[in-house]
Amino acid sequence: MKTHKVRTHKSAEKLAREDQLAWKIASVAADDVSLEADVVEMIGNRIIDNAAVAAASVARRPVESARAQAVAHAFRPGATVFGLAAADRVSPEWAAWANGVAVRELDFHDTFLAADYSHPGDNIPPILAVAQHCGLSGAALARGIAAGYEIQVDLVKGICLHEHKIDHIAHLGPSAAAGIGAALGLPVETIYQAVQQALHVTTTTRQSRKGEISSWKAYAPAFAGKMAIEAVDRVMRGEGAPSPAWEGEDGFIAWLLGGPGAEYHVSLPEKGEPKRAILDTYTKEHSAEYQSQALIDLARRMRPKIGDLAKVRTIVIHTSHHTHYVIGTGANDPQKMDPAASRETLDHSIMYIFAVALEDGGWHHERSYAPERAARPQTVALWHKISTVEDPEWTRRYHSRDPEEKAFGGRVVVTLEDGSTIEDELAIADAHPLGARPFSRPDYVRKFRTLADGVVSPAEQDRFIAAVEHLTELSPQELQGLTFEALPGKLGSSAAHGIFDWNRKQGGAS
Repeated sequence: MKTHKVRTHKSAEKLAREDQLAWKIASVAADDVSLEADVVEMIGNRIIDNAAVAAASVARRPVESARAQAVAHAFRPGATVFGLAAADRVSPEWAAWANGVAVRELDFHDTFLAADYSHPGDNIPPILAVAQHCGLSGAALARGIAAGYEIQVDLVKGICLHEHKIDHIAHLGPSAAAGIGAALGLPVETIYQAVQQALHVTTTTRQSRKGEISSWKAYAPAFAGKMAIEAVDRVMRGEGAPSPAWEGEDGFIAWLLGGPGAEYHVSLPEKGEPKRAILDTYTKEHSAEYQSQALIDLARRMRPKIGDLAKVRTIVIHTSHHTHYVIGTGANDPQKMDPAASRETLDHSIMYIFAVALEDGGWHHERSYAPERAARPQTVALWHKISTVEDPEWTRRYHSRDPEEKAFGGRVVVTLEDGSTIEDELAIADAHPLGARPFSRPDYVRKFRTLADGVVSPAEQDRFIAAVEHLTELSPQELQGLTFEALPGKLGSSAAHGIFDWNRKQGGAS
């Protein structure tokens, strides 16, 4: 890996293209190095993981809405949409939109946390959609996904967005554009322009994850993927982008991040170096914010030690700055303590999550968020006894670049009514690569079959898994089947209409 210094340059300095971050990213994407076996294995795992959570979410309202928008854009050859038959094709950017929402809706797929944080699996829907539409092979798809993950992870390691209240999809637009360019085998010049366009149109604020968190949290990554496809398409037609996007005098760093005096360090693979960043990422066993994964496991472990939860006086979670201020009481969001809060908000309340995990001894992607579950009086009482505090040591470990030391959990102190205390701590989730039960291919398959049960037929499940098992050998024709069709009646029945349905709603009037 080579570390690149990235800072603002005045226009008069005329920063050469070869010295710009976007060019260096494009050079990595265009470098067609062989994929190593463990990388291919993990790419398959993440394709299965995405399909698993998409199957569990196909009937949820945001996913229905996104799918309805996509279906209004039928196209040939086009790309497939989760839940629909493989023969039903839509324009690739709309397939990426619908599938991206399905993948992200339950907050249940992979994660990577470093200087910033992300869900790198969000790269897969746009790259897959382009691969299907353009008739690429499974090997080309894998090449694109490896590049998308590499750029995503490298940006997340080097550039912190959230301290400036910029949403993490600002790293996803460029990485998806780079991955699409790699899959298509585009030249450096084309990928360079597309990466910059994607950054320019996918920079949004973190209000999407603050206060009353809405369904846009699921839509945001899908929007980035859709914009990445459109950016690549425009550049392939000869269009350009604002340059230099990161380093410009009025660019991303100067006005949206650390300012003209800020300096970032981004490490990227050197020419000929394998793309292995996907191996640094990890998936979720529980459908909740990643910082809650280890704490759910810890609640499960502490439950028998505590006994009668009615005798709990207080619970204090000592954790990192990020956990305290984003999903803890440090956020100062009253919605995080509100039984009437949305699923998206409860997913970002470690107080709620820890209370339910203590009571139930685990976590369920639907039952744990049900309105009646959140409103249960004993749950509300326990929930409101829980608070978080930042512990500098947990913050240091959260930001550590040493995988053996990096931690996402915390220490929990339970004080009972009699004044006695029970303490325990857990640094990483059980499913993490360094955890008690690291996820491997059988775990991903089991997660897929569990979440697809009753939604996707067993035969269709088998067909999908078999395709992934031979990913890099798939022909362009076989890659068209890298999707799943839901059982009849499992896609929901929303009657809502929008602009794209206007004529149909009006009975066909023009």
